[in-house]
Amino acid sequence: MLHIQQLNKTYPDGTMALRGLNLNASHGIFGLLGPNGAGKSSLLRTIATLQQPDSGQIHFNGLDILKEPQQLRCQLGYLPQEFGVYPHLSCFALLEHIAVLKGLTDKTSRQQQITELLTLTNLTKVAHKAAAHFSGGMRQRFGIAQALLGDPKLLILDEPSAGLDPLERQQLHNLLAQISRDRLVLLSSHIVDDIEQLCAQVAIMQQGQMVLQGDTEALITPLQGKIWLYQGELPALPADALPLKAQLLQQSYLRGVPQQRLYAEVCPGDGFSTATASLQDCYFLTLAAAEAQLTDPKAKQEQL
Repeated sequence: MLHIQQLNKTYPDGTMALRGLNLNASHGIFGLLGPNGAGKSSLLRTIATLQQPDSGQIHFNGLDILKEPQQLRCQLGYLPQEFGVYPHLSCFALLEHIAVLKGLTDKTSRQQQITELLTLTNLTKVAHKAAAHFSGGMRQRFGIAQALLGDPKLLILDEPSAGLDPLERQQLHNLLAQISRDRLVLLSSHIVDDIEQLCAQVAIMQQGQMVLQGDTEALITPLQGKIWLYQGELPALPADALPLKAQLLQQSYLRGVPQQRLYAEVCPGDGFSTATASLQDCYFLTLAAAEAQLTDPKAKQEQL
């Protein structure tokens, strides 16, 4: 169990990255969503003991990681959003180097673990190829392999699917589902669909604060029957729709045809059909409410 209470972090340039942040996460994959600048990476770096907060508490399975960071590092795997590799080392040699740095000193057990991780991440055939020449998907799978060295109980992944093609994303999803069975995986992503597919629990950040968190299904369920789809250019809503709090969530295209998604208690008008609610609908509604709350302290956030 990861328990975070009243976490604050302000950088020297005055940027308030974390503001009184609270979070609770158990085992499995926990999704972390938020726009650029919301503080996701700052939060993950703080949990990974790469930076100290100004105030607050972080406990993992009863361990105070701010007081005993080394104790967490012994059971932590971390894949940052961007990471480098030595240009001339093979995948296997690089994993060996990282394993030694993590304290895996017994050569036989170390190499056995590396062999198992190469199999798990489907990198066995390229084990002796330079990791610097890997494709995007292979590179991310290598990143997960190195993060899993030492069998960590907490795995932190910052935007692991960024830049991957659809097949690579699906392969990554399958891998993450497999490795999350006996550990906590914190997964940060801009791709809301990835979080909905993988995560039983999710949290949404905005301007360094946690504005919504809970079971993914429980957050979506209240929106069912209140999401409306209109195909084509959206006409002006009738005046009597205003009291219904109709809210435009998304404007997109499907095979070149405009698609409009709205939130409203009842049908906003002719031409609208009900759509299955998604985590993305919840995400857009939450961000809009949080933005209003942060802009106008007197505004009251809608309860979804």
